Amino acid sequence: MIRAFLALLALLGLALAQPSVPVWGFRIVNTYPHDPQAFTQGLIYHDGFLYEGTGLYGQSSLRKVELQTGRVLQSRSLPQKYFGEGITLFQNRFYQLTWQNQEGFIYDLNFNPVGRFTYQTEGWGLTHDGQRLIMSDGSAQLFFLNPRTLRPERTLTVRAGGQPVTRLNELEYIQGRIWANVWQTSRIAIINPQSGNVEAWLDLSGLVLLAQARNPNPDAVLNGIAYDSQTRRIFVTGKLWPYLFEIAVVSNP
Repeated sequence: MIRAFLALLALLGLALAQPSVPVWGFRIVNTYPHDPQAFTQGLIYHDGFLYEGTGLYGQSSLRKVELQTGRVLQSRSLPQKYFGEGITLFQNRFYQLTWQNQEGFIYDLNFNPVGRFTYQTEGWGLTHDGQRLIMSDGSAQLFFLNPRTLRPERTLTVRAGGQPVTRLNELEYIQGRIWANVWQTSRIAIINPQSGNVEAWLDLSGLVLLAQARNPNPDAVLNGIAYDSQTRRIFVTGKLWPYLFEIAVVSNP
C-alpha cells in the first residue's frame, strides 16, 4: 500500500513538473463557401487561390479553388486505387501524398504530372520550411525530406508536456512554426521545429460545432490549414465542411 502511494506521488510530481501548454482562442475574420463533398486532406494558398488535396478512393484529386466562391477552377483526379492525402507547393512543384500506397505525385503549376516518389510509411500531411519537405504519417513523428532525393534527413518526435502527440495530420508552416491538425480533435498543435515541443494549442472547437451543425458525419473532422504569407491570413476548414474560415489567433496574455 505504501509502495503504491509513493508511486502515485511520483507520478503526480512528474505531472506537476511538466510545463503546461497554453491554449489559444480565435476570432472569425471571414467565412467562405467550401465544397461539402470535398474530403479535405491538404490545403495551401498561393497567388490568390486555394489549392486543395482531397481523399477517398475514387474521389481523390488536386484542385485549384476560388477563395471567394469556393468554386473549383481546375482539378486533376488520382487513379482510383489511390487515396489522396497532404499537399504542398515547393519551388513551383506541387507534391501530393497518398495514404497507404507509399507513393506520392509531383505536378507542375498546371497540374501536369512531372514525377513520382516513394516513402516507407503512410502519407498524411505535408508542408515545407523553405528548405525541406515536412511529412506526417499519423504518428507522433515528423519527417524532414531532402527535396532533391525526397528521402528523410531527419525525424522529429512531437511532444506536449513531455508526452508524444500522435495522429498528426495536415500540416502548414507558419512564421517559423509547424502547425498540425490532430486527427479527430478540435485543436491545432503549434510545434517548434527544432525541439518538437508543442508551444501552444489552437482550440477551434467553436468552428467544429458550426460545421457539425450542418454535417453531423463523424468523418467531417477539422483538417486543412492554409497561410497567405503576404497578408498573414490564416485559413482553416475540415473534411466535408460547407465552410472555410479565415481566422485570427487570440492568445491569452
